[in-house]
This record gives sequence, structure tokens and C-alpha cells, in this order.
Amino acid sequence: MNGRPTTLDEFWPFYVSQHLNPVNRRLHVCGTTSGLLLGISALIGRAPLLIVAAIVLAYAFAWAGHSFYERNLPATFAHPLLSLRADLRMYWLTLRGEMDAEILMRTQQLKQLRAD
Repeated sequence: MNGRPTTLDEFWPFYVSQHLNPVNRRLHVCGTTSGLLLGISALIGRAPLLIVAAIVLAYAFAWAGHSFYERNLPATFAHPLLSLRADLRMYWLTLRGEMDAEILMRTQQLKQLRAD
């Protein structure tokens, strides 16, 4: 990635390059689903501490995937908002069964990113 990305489309190829391992992507889906469900429960039950727990739970799954399977640092540290948006895009593509095709489509871009 040359320079700091400012849009999701600029950030997306880098994000995909950090999520090539299917186990990591599955852990992201588990974390995002768990976090969303706990967050909704927190809002319905008016329990603000559960919102914090939802965020921690979602990130715990993702960070485990990066640490143990992808062996890289989560993009959250350098790009928190773009990373959140990209995670939601990956979540949606994964649920629709389209993330593997997205990775294949981005192969050339990923090779270029790894060369930089």
C-alpha cells in the first residue's frame, strides 16, 4: 500500500492480503457474529457494559486468527475505521460465499502488495 489509504476501496486489497487463511476468516465471522449478537442484546437490555464485552469478544476472535493462523498483525492497529468497514465487507462476502472468489480476483493486486 503506497501512502495511507483514505477510502475503503484503496484499503481493501491490503485488507484481503492480511486475510488469506480460511481459518482466520472463519474466526472473524465467529467474532463478528458473536459481537453483533451481544451488542444487540446489550442495546435491547440497556446494558452498556455488554457493548464493551461485545467489542472485546469480536476482537478476541480476530486477533486469535491473526496470531495463530495468519501470523500477522491485525489491520485494526494502523487503520481502525477502515479495518472495521473492511471486516464488515469481508463478513458479508463470506456469508454470501463470495470471499474466496474475491481473493482469487485480487491475486495480482496481492502479489504487488507483497512486493512493496
